Amino acid sequence: MKSKIFVAVLCLMLAMTTFAVAEAPAADAAMEEVNPIAALIGSLAPMVIIFVVFWLFLIRPQRKKDKKVKEMLANLKVGDRVCTIGGIYGTITNIRDEQTVTLALGPQDVPVVFARWAIRNVEEITVENDAEVLA
Repeated sequence: MKSKIFVAVLCLMLAMTTFAVAEAPAADAAMEEVNPIAALIGSLAPMVIIFVVFWLFLIRPQRKKDKKVKEMLANLKVGDRVCTIGGIYGTITNIRDEQTVTLALGPQDVPVVFARWAIRNVEEITVENDAEVLA
């Protein structure tokens, strides 16, 4: 769906540029006075369209993703099974303050302190390897 919208916007921009070039006065034709408002709109329209495309395809989805990550990090609690950005799986045993959490790793529940932002996601199921629970 997004690719269809992107192609449509690109075609619209191409049509606007082609129309502007076709309507440009010829060198030998009499110079007519151009309405300054129309010239301003004609020059700003492609920039506005490009900004809208960037907003729809880059800025807006990234903001949604950032909001979900902040919400997930704010809702961490003791006992959650998490995966860090380094790929380490552990269980939260202590939330020290707003920046650090303690994870229990491995079968011996080795405590390791991580920055809260280093948590990628909260796992819904335990990680198993050949019917052996990793921790």
